[in-house]
Amino acid sequence: MKRFELFFMVLQVPIDAVMLLCAALSAYALRLSERVVVARPVLFDFSLIQFLEYAFWPIVIWIVLFAFAGLYTPQVHRRFAKDMSRIVITSLAALSIISMYLVFSQQIFDSRFLLAAGWIMGTIFIILGRLWVLAVKALAYRKGYGLKHVVIIGDNDVAKTLKKAFKERKELGYTVVGIFPHFTKEVQKKLEKLYIEQVILTESHVREKESLALLRFANQAHIRFTYSADVFATLSSNMSIHPLVGIPMVELKPTRLDGWGKVTKRLFDTVLSVVVLVLVSPVLLLTSIVILLETGWPVIYKNERVGLKRQTFFTYKFRSMYQVDSTGAQFGVSGAEAEEREKELIKKQSTKKGPIYKIANDPRVTKFGHVIRRFSIDELPQFINVIKGEMSIVGPRPHQPREVAHYEKDHPTVFSIRPGITGLAQISGRSDLSFEEEMQLDLLYIERWSLWLDFIVFIKTPFILFKRRDVV
Repeated sequence: MKRFELFFMVLQVPIDAVMLLCAALSAYALRLSERVVVARPVLFDFSLIQFLEYAFWPIVIWIVLFAFAGLYTPQVHRRFAKDMSRIVITSLAALSIISMYLVFSQQIFDSRFLLAAGWIMGTIFIILGRLWVLAVKALAYRKGYGLKHVVIIGDNDVAKTLKKAFKERKELGYTVVGIFPHFTKEVQKKLEKLYIEQVILTESHVREKESLALLRFANQAHIRFTYSADVFATLSSNMSIHPLVGIPMVELKPTRLDGWGKVTKRLFDTVLSVVVLVLVSPVLLLTSIVILLETGWPVIYKNERVGLKRQTFFTYKFRSMYQVDSTGAQFGVSGAEAEEREKELIKKQSTKKGPIYKIANDPRVTKFGHVIRRFSIDELPQFINVIKGEMSIVGPRPHQPREVAHYEKDHPTVFSIRPGITGLAQISGRSDLSFEEEMQLDLLYIERWSLWLDFIVFIKTPFILFKRRDVV
């Protein structure tokens, strides 16, 4: 789910809270209006401030019930009629809970009018608030903001209908970036190079090999399919049906790292990174001074890596090599020459097979470099990458572009999430794992992600680092 959709998903919570607050204020004002007072004299004597204090917990209960009712779940195309029915039913449940609490706690609350008016106005205000959000999203779509980049696969009436609808009705939130008559291996390679967020398959028949390829590719792009017996029979275990411009679509369910999972993980990463950087600031300062005294500037080494959606970025590390041996554009001509020497070392001394390498007894590492690598102190600056949104605390390790170029067809799945400072591979004996074993752990992490898993991996990492490990 892209940031545009995440923003509106998160925004819905405070908007609902504000709408409920406005409903409470409106109910209070209506109760004290002249016409109502004449018909029913006011028996309560609490002020507006006291009333708002009373209204706080009912609002919280309302929001929590909305969450349990799935009104904040990440659904790309929600049916407003379905949401409206959920709002009415959940609001009734909230009213029942509040009423039962007042009865069983024997609370003195003399205005049933406020309770009834608050419930009616709360329901109406919530619906109006959600209509406003939908209107703002539709306006943004028409202006070209937040459109999902979609590829249509198929050469039939359904494909033509979708293409026409997406072009004429921008409020649907799509822009077509490619159309292919069939899904093949060649098409998949092209899709992996495009910036896409959704693939819509309109073929009436999908062979088993193609369906398996689609399942693998679904980890990189949120894929929807038109409903067909062949597709549904092959892939139904991980799908749900939703209409799109009147056409039944079979959709892969999002992973746990979509929607609120992505929001909570990002919040976890940001808060924890700030705390860690503050706690280890003396270590950062001391390490910087020692590197400066030992080999001079620069203290920080920037290494190009491939991250989320194959976007490249620079990881920050304390420099553990001599300047003349440091690779990358940061060091200009010297960096290019150092990269050539590194390739020779890889051929002679690499202890790992596959796309990634590990140079045994690396002669380029300084004396202090061995120390900071021994305890992974050189990687502490990567918490800055996390704060910038380029990395996560826990996730697949980012690799260099030249390593990624040799990935197998299943490996690009790791680009569906931000790379991490640590991960399952790091706490499972990274130095002793083969590349394939490391990738399997990364894929397992993506499938089984939870905030608790992130916490466990983070807590375990320091204990693993203090164990004896090889330094490269």
